[in-house]
Amino acid sequence: MTELDVAVDPTSPEPPFEQVRAQVEALIRGGRLVPGDRLPTVRGLATDLGLAANTVARAYKELEAAGLVETRRRAGTVVASGEHAAEAALAALAARYVAAAREAGVADAAALEIVSRAQRRV
Repeated sequence: MTELDVAVDPTSPEPPFEQVRAQVEALIRGGRLVPGDRLPTVRGLATDLGLAANTVARAYKELEAAGLVETRRRAGTVVASGEHAAEAALAALAARYVAAAREAGVADAAALEIVSRAQRRV
């Protein structure tokens, strides 16, 4: 099971379920959670965050409706595969490329030109 780096701000005007939903979505779209990663149980995450189980259940239901997670009987709630998975993988690769280019001393504009040349070749 994957441990989530999620926090709820009780002073925020945003409802707690939406805070949880948005943070989990960001973790998925950002590539920190990948298809097949198992999310904590509703009760477990609710306990960790000091929330009612129904609050976390609503966040998970909205993530499922968006196609980002799926609930499997024995496996629990897992990150779904789909379009977001490709975007997340590319975002992770892009971040690694930027880091490698900067480490090598390549200017951002030059790194972008390298990508543009590669796109023209393919």
